[in-house]
Amino acid sequence: MTKKPIAWVVDSTAYVSDILAAHPDVHVVPLTIHFGQEQYADGLELTSDQLYDRIRNADEFPKTSQPAAGEFAKLYEKISENYEAILAIHVSSKLSGTLSSSKSGAEIAEVKMECVDSLALSSGITKLVERGLVLQERGLNLHEITDKLQSEVTNLRNYILIGNLNQLYKGGRMSGVQFFLGNLLQVKPIIHINELGELKALDKVRSQKKALNYLVEKVVDAYEKDGVRSIDLMQGNVLSQAEELKNLIQAKAPNLEVRIGEISSVLAVHAGEGTIAALWHVPAVD
Repeated sequence: MTKKPIAWVVDSTAYVSDILAAHPDVHVVPLTIHFGQEQYADGLELTSDQLYDRIRNADEFPKTSQPAAGEFAKLYEKISENYEAILAIHVSSKLSGTLSSSKSGAEIAEVKMECVDSLALSSGITKLVERGLVLQERGLNLHEITDKLQSEVTNLRNYILIGNLNQLYKGGRMSGVQFFLGNLLQVKPIIHINELGELKALDKVRSQKKALNYLVEKVVDAYEKDGVRSIDLMQGNVLSQAEELKNLIQAKAPNLEVRIGEISSVLAVHAGEGTIAALWHVPAVD
């Protein structure tokens, strides 16, 4: 049997778009969500509605963990039966040890594998995979695709509006004073993933309306100045707000493609219900 050239692997922090879901060569490795002694595979064993309900009512805040190297090894051994090589694109190595586990798994399985550190999460990963699939269709080989994608990871732009201060507080990422003042003043924190793949505070905006207008301004500016023609809006159980934001954006940038998707369960644990993120890559020069 002739083997296919490349199997694409992402972890479950990636947004599984329609393109990825329908592609036979794309494989998703789930991270794990822990509620005490209970464990759930991200995207497989817990719906987003169930997750948010449990977070609201749980006494103990959930934790997340990366796949073990052995899990990657099992997958890679199976994949290698049908593919010549593997190209894995993972959540930023500054945010998770998933990429390291993936590399270790490939060494255990003794398979041919290239790995791209996306320096991103969610649809930041997705867009790299979709770009890579296009490059593969153009005839580029494994190493050429890997080099090109790794050179383009810093083209990511993103603005993440944190939706639930209570969840940040319960998760230990905000002090009691910050939580009190944030709620008192109706502060909406905006964070981003910088060029090093780190999550950093970016701005604080008063009121949800001003926060949405902030995102609109950033997107429209990228549309007008950087030639961006496609963005993703990722939302955490606030689809109607994401649709409102899409309408506000397209009123000012009518030719901009705006895709709405849902953040993964693992990201929902950290970002909080109500989170909305705008992500895009500045167009690469071919």
